[in-house]
Amino acid sequence: MKVWILLGVMLVTGSAMARSTSDSLLVALNKVIERREEFTKPKLDRLEDLHRQLSGPNGRDDQFRFLVLQNLSDEYKAFIYDSAFANIQRLQLLARKIDDPVKIAYAKVKLGFILLSSGMFKETIDSLGGLQVRGLPDSIRVDYYSILARTYYDLGDFDRDGFYTPRYTAMGNKYVDSAKALCKPNDYNFLYLSGLKNLKNENTSEALNNLNELMGHYPLTPHQLAVTASTLSYFYISRDETDQAINLLARAAIADIQSATKETAAMWSLAELLYNNGDVKNAYTFIQQAMEDAIFYGARQRKVQVGSVLPVIAAAKVHNVDEQRRLWLIYSTALTVLAVLVIVFAVVIFKQLKKLKRTEKALMEANTIKEEYIGYYFNINSEYLGKIEAFKKAVEMKLITKKLEDIKFIVNNINVKKEREELYFSFDKVFLKLFPDFISVFNSYFKEEDRIVLKEGQLMNTELRIFALIRMGIHDTEKIAKILDYSINTIYNYKARVKGKSIIPNEKFEQKIMEIQTI
Repeated sequence: MKVWILLGVMLVTGSAMARSTSDSLLVALNKVIERREEFTKPKLDRLEDLHRQLSGPNGRDDQFRFLVLQNLSDEYKAFIYDSAFANIQRLQLLARKIDDPVKIAYAKVKLGFILLSSGMFKETIDSLGGLQVRGLPDSIRVDYYSILARTYYDLGDFDRDGFYTPRYTAMGNKYVDSAKALCKPNDYNFLYLSGLKNLKNENTSEALNNLNELMGHYPLTPHQLAVTASTLSYFYISRDETDQAINLLARAAIADIQSATKETAAMWSLAELLYNNGDVKNAYTFIQQAMEDAIFYGARQRKVQVGSVLPVIAAAKVHNVDEQRRLWLIYSTALTVLAVLVIVFAVVIFKQLKKLKRTEKALMEANTIKEEYIGYYFNINSEYLGKIEAFKKAVEMKLITKKLEDIKFIVNNINVKKEREELYFSFDKVFLKLFPDFISVFNSYFKEEDRIVLKEGQLMNTELRIFALIRMGIHDTEKIAKILDYSINTIYNYKARVKGKSIIPNEKFEQKIMEIQTI
């Protein structure tokens, strides 16, 4: 009897400790989500540097271009699908041009990884099906077999069919064994593939030993930690050991954000698990982040997976009365503070205008005020459009919950595109009034055949607008992308193309832009 009591106490104590660890990890994850842009910036800097290298003098050398495109593909592969796919296509074309069988095989294998990450199983198998790997370096062969193993395992998970799933699992096992045969015993790939195979074949104790060995005794990179922890979490989910699964998925999600990984399953799996566990607040935060990542990356299967869970969690959040009251209190307070700030700001502006009328200030101060005003004016309008978009999404969410269907008519009448066009026109007009020589000075930085010729009715085009924002002091590429409603990669391409044509050295181009004077 005493033994049973002791075991009961140990189980309760262990469960309480696991929950405490889960709570701490969820708090840490929320903080990391708040800092996600900080973790994304180094990747964006690396991407910008790689794009700069491609457009530089060394970019004409095929071997150098292959190396840069290889690095670009690695940076993009778990970050943005479209960019990763485009760079892999360029890598394949260059490999064929160089006519190097190893490089051709390498590019094909990398394409397989991108296709699999986007949920394109058939395309992955078709892409890798005709590849002859005999004689290739072991590193390429390991990747080849590992990708095919994952493809067949994922197909089995997707189908969940009594007839086909065992066949897909058997195919996955075959490719895992081929990959393991090329790995060093007890290295990361060997242990992870062993754990994955054991897990898929329900050899739970062996899988647990393999994956715990990695988690406890290997110096894993953030990405390796995320993959290993996510895989291990499925073991605990299958055994209904929820707290352990939450701990692992939270660690995986933190590692994904810290490594700027957007193609990830940890965040949405964690959200679903927390929702089933009654933690709607955290579940809603994490499922929103999962959808943001899925949209950013462009993963088809991830959007479907997250989209199937998001409405359920959102509906639960809407029906949570206490949460609704808290939100309304926050919104009301925020609106009150905003109204007070607007009034204070209006009074300050009014007093400043009266003061300017009464006194004759130096023109240098007026120029500074004008520069600050246009930057402020444009950012305020951009934020206003962002609020319209957020309002539209919020209203459509209510429509999903079948609450206020009559709002849909109002929402559909919001023409964000028209608002943006008017905003751009206003910005162009005000900017050129303050910088009337901007276009002529800008064009003087190029040969005559490369100068910008505007269409009839245009005040500025996208290229001019990007560098007009830079002249206003907005140097952050991500902010420029948000203001102009382009992707970050598109802004990089615009900037690189303009600088590449200029007679000014690339590193001095933006400095010359900043030297353009106001009236």
